[in-house]
Amino acid sequence: MNALAVLVPLALGLGLMALAFFGWTLRNGQYEDPDGAAARILFDDNQETPKCPPSDSP
Repeated sequence: MNALAVLVPLALGLGLMALAFFGWTLRNGQYEDPDGAAARILFDDNQETPKCPPSDSP
C-alpha cells in the first residue's frame, strides 16, 4: 500500500511532464514538415541536383 502512495503520484507527474513536452513540440513546429525530412535524407548535399528541362506541354 505504501508503494502505491509513491507510484501513483510519480506516474501522474511523468504523464503530465510528457504532455507538457508534447505541447512544447507542437508550439515549436516540430511536426510541420514530416515528409520533407524523409525526402531530404535521400539527397547528398555535396552534389548539385540535375535541372529538369522545361516541358512544352500547355
